[in-house]
Amino acid sequence: MKQETIDRIRRFTTDRDWDRFHSPANLAKSISIEANELLECFQWSDTDCDLEHVKEELADVIVYCQDMLDKLGLDVDEIVMNKMEKNEAKYPMEKSKGSAAKYDAL
Repeated sequence: MKQETIDRIRRFTTDRDWDRFHSPANLAKSISIEANELLECFQWSDTDCDLEHVKEELADVIVYCQDMLDKLGLDVDEIVMNKMEKNEAKYPMEKSKGSAAKYDAL
């Protein structure tokens, strides 16, 4: 995410004095709620969706994720790269390419 976008998210929260409501638990709940609103966009069809609505709900998830990164003092690149390393070990290309099987079934 661009620094300009991160700064705007942070300014939005700061300007409204909302940081005091952003406990990790509250942010985790908010991420889950918004993710479910994103899922609702596909409730009756896997392919027919309102793309503008999808973009709004996805943005809500991303904003709350950035808030949680800030609250916990985490670096998005670091945690994603660490997770990708674990995923690559769990799902080696030679076993998982073209397969939707879970790692323990490869």
